[in-house]
Amino acid sequence: MRKIIGIFTMLGFLFSSSSHAEANLDELLNHELRRLHANETVNLRSHFEGKPLLFVNTASHCGFTGQFEGLEALHQRYKDQGLMVAGFPSNSFRQEASDEEETARVCFFNFGVTFDMFSPMDVRGDSAHPIFAELARQTRAPKWNFYKYLIDREGNVVEVFPSTTRPDSAQVRRAIERLLEG
Repeated sequence: MRKIIGIFTMLGFLFSSSSHAEANLDELLNHELRRLHANETVNLRSHFEGKPLLFVNTASHCGFTGQFEGLEALHQRYKDQGLMVAGFPSNSFRQEASDEEETARVCFFNFGVTFDMFSPMDVRGDSAHPIFAELARQTRAPKWNFYKYLIDREGNVVEVFPSTTRPDSAQVRRAIERLLEG
């Protein structure tokens, strides 16, 4: 009898774990977002599902804006191993350009960004986009621009790096490499 109860308990755990992971993926990826300064819309689930992710809230006029360089370097270094980097411009801290054309110029022209960049959104508080509401639910809301969320293939945040942690730091690279090996 104990074996049977143990088996049912194990099965319940497995099913609840998979439904929990599915809920995380739904909250993170069941969205259609417009690319930065473009008419193209991206279905995040079809674009990102099953891939390790690095989501970053960005700003064009911030002391950390230079981190675009390091983010692009991460993208180039790990894209062939499956890592997808995505930037989400935000004026939640009042340091984003007033129009998308300027934001796009900073990202694409000034820093040569080739990773996915999406149209601006709120990342904190009651008006936070559901993606950032889910990131906050799993970990914490960004306290400033350039918070970096490393997300596994199931939609679980495995590491959060604050603005002060540079994308090219050994700490970030080690975490990405652990995720890619797993």
